Amino acid sequence: MIPLIGKTLSELNEICLGYGFPRFTARQIASWLYQKRVRSIDEMTNLSKAARNALSADYEVGRVAYRDSIGSVDGTRKYLFPVETATGLLAPRRVDADDIASGNINAKSNRQDLFGIEAVMIPDQDRKTLCVSSQAGCRMGCKFCMTGRQGFHGHLAAAGIINQFLETDEAEELTNTVFMGMGEPLDNWENVSTAIEILTADWGFGWSPKRITLSTIGVIPNLKKYLDGCSCHLAVSLHNPFPEQRIRLMPMEKPYPIEETLELIRKYDFSGQRRVSFEYIMFSGVNDSVHHADALARMLRTLECRVNLIRFHKIPDSPLETSPMPVIERFQKRLMSAGILTTLRASRGEDILAACGMLAGKKES
Repeated sequence: MIPLIGKTLSELNEICLGYGFPRFTARQIASWLYQKRVRSIDEMTNLSKAARNALSADYEVGRVAYRDSIGSVDGTRKYLFPVETATGLLAPRRVDADDIASGNINAKSNRQDLFGIEAVMIPDQDRKTLCVSSQAGCRMGCKFCMTGRQGFHGHLAAAGIINQFLETDEAEELTNTVFMGMGEPLDNWENVSTAIEILTADWGFGWSPKRITLSTIGVIPNLKKYLDGCSCHLAVSLHNPFPEQRIRLMPMEKPYPIEETLELIRKYDFSGQRRVSFEYIMFSGVNDSVHHADALARMLRTLECRVNLIRFHKIPDSPLETSPMPVIERFQKRLMSAGILTTLRASRGEDILAACGMLAGKKES
């Protein structure tokens, strides 16, 4: 059965035309899926019984419940979702021998029962932000990321992305989202852009683009598409201002140099409502010196931006350690004195291993 969630209005129109339904039926179905949030086609009561029966022969709503969740003392909650091609949540793709030999794909990827992705709900006063995944695993290979260790299993289909917004316990209360979970969103731009369309369209969730932030290491070709076609916020994972050092943490510095990413970003206006920020995880003795702070300030001095300093969430068997708080505070002061707006991001959910990939990795082991 093919899931209806994840379909845009134009795609629903094509489906309805195929059945000979009136054109307005597509907007009715979209309303049931994204506004009334039904779980079955039978609940779409303004469709005729014949239309519902015809649709049910080939399609289903396609929502899939989470299979595990864990809560933090600070209110953060992490959800683990099953992701299989059979459910329609994972975009159809089979790995081959070349994928596995490349080192970017985990050999376990062909085992459908091992797929799992995470979404994390982060409360903050009157906000409830959902951190969503865009891929099962990741092929960017960042040395500080638990998800990257699991290899790459595949791109989430738009259904798999939207399902996270519908199936968390706080679904009706969500105020914001960040594409900052498992995977690199711009490596799966086709499905991520579809999900953003559904989130922001009047026939979909009806969210303002200002409620959405996409985080990326800087996949340059798709970053340009994002900046040209979307007014959501942008967060760039930077983590080191020196390319020769950054590449040790982030191998994708080689095909997508941070300087080229910044050159592209400088062509766009971020002085209005759309914001650009730079994520900077603090690693003790690696990227937290005054030398690094001054180089980062020079790198960003011509941009209207902010820097978010982040304490490193320790992951198993990693030699990396988080910087001591006095060092982080010194780093912040150095950037602020250079005119770079700099915040310390509160560490959330550390008691439940909130770093992306932790719960899925636990379940796969």
